[in-house]
Amino acid sequence: MPDTPECLIKGTIERSGERIYHQPGQASYELIDMTKKRSERWFCSEAEAEATGWRKAVR
Repeated sequence: MPDTPECLIKGTIERSGERIYHQPGQASYELIDMTKKRSERWFCSEAEAEATGWRKAVR
């Protein structure tokens, strides 16, 4: 779970090394199990994710 309830954006790193963030409401958001990914990261805003080199998921 995220450190704070406001930080609900899930960041994952794909096998290719691409950094992608997923927001609540996106198709794949609920499917991402953050407890099993070693390359996971929580974000509090899109700006925070993008400032650190992550891009928004397409779906």
